[in-house]
Amino acid sequence: MNGTMRAVRGHRRGGPEELIYEVAPKPVPGHGDVLIEVRAASVTPGELDWDATWTDSFDDGRPRLPIVPSKEFSGVVAELGHGVTGFRPGEAVYGLIPFTRDGAAAEYVSVPAADLAAKPGSLDHERAAALPLAGLTAWQGLVTHAGVEPGQRVLVHGGAGGVGSFAVQVAAALGAEVTATAADRDADFVRGLGADTVIDYAEQRFENEVKDADVVFDTVGGDTLARSWQVLRPGGVLVGVVEPPEPPEGSDARAVFFVVEPDRAGLEELNALVDAGRLIPQVDRIVPLESAPGAYAALEREHRRGKIVLRVS
Repeated sequence: MNGTMRAVRGHRRGGPEELIYEVAPKPVPGHGDVLIEVRAASVTPGELDWDATWTDSFDDGRPRLPIVPSKEFSGVVAELGHGVTGFRPGEAVYGLIPFTRDGAAAEYVSVPAADLAAKPGSLDHERAAALPLAGLTAWQGLVTHAGVEPGQRVLVHGGAGGVGSFAVQVAAALGAEVTATAADRDADFVRGLGADTVIDYAEQRFENEVKDADVVFDTVGGDTLARSWQVLRPGGVLVGVVEPPEPPEGSDARAVFFVVEPDRAGLEELNALVDAGRLIPQVDRIVPLESAPGAYAALEREHRRGKIVLRVS
């Protein structure tokens, strides 16, 4: 018996109303895994709608119940599984948990060692927990998939959101000229992240303001995504993280849709930006672990600047 812990779990598929704060078995680290004592975890919009949250695959998998949500965390190493080297008990680490595994809304979580990185020394655990999923999404979209270079024009849709706020900062750190769409009340906030221009999406049509963009990074989807083809230069790239972009007939622009992946090398790149003062995780609020159901409910109905973080320990 490995003992017990406090955790937030869902025993049947559904929304925040299905999450229960309860006593649960403490996980045992398998081969190649590290047991983490979680200090903070972050919640993500749409997470409870993903097949991978509740099953063993991204599409029509076998049920995996009960589940623990929250795929990004910061904490300290508690125990090393067989075959793990390079980490030591008590070391501060953070990372993104594979989506088909239990998450970090718990006192302990078992994570593949290959997906861990040292926590940025300049961040506390709460702000470190806000970085992995959204930060890696921005990094992989802009660097791995779009290949953004200094001097290019980048348009970010949803610049005040969890992913968008990172995309603005990463694009600016890469030396791009950054335009972002946001609500008027968030304009100064988004400029502070590094946007050269902020467009009030409620009052302005971004396609009337932006021309010849090299890259559009979309976190909104729907009509915003569809209209974005108009602002790209020939051969430009439209990166969608909400839904797959579909190029109009005759377009020579490139469409990219991807699901973020755990990535130690990417986390280390983000660490360098954090330590250089070029990347600051945006935290909307910090709530205790037992308030996780309410935090997920807030994702569905409230305006936010940055992430909602669970303080675990």
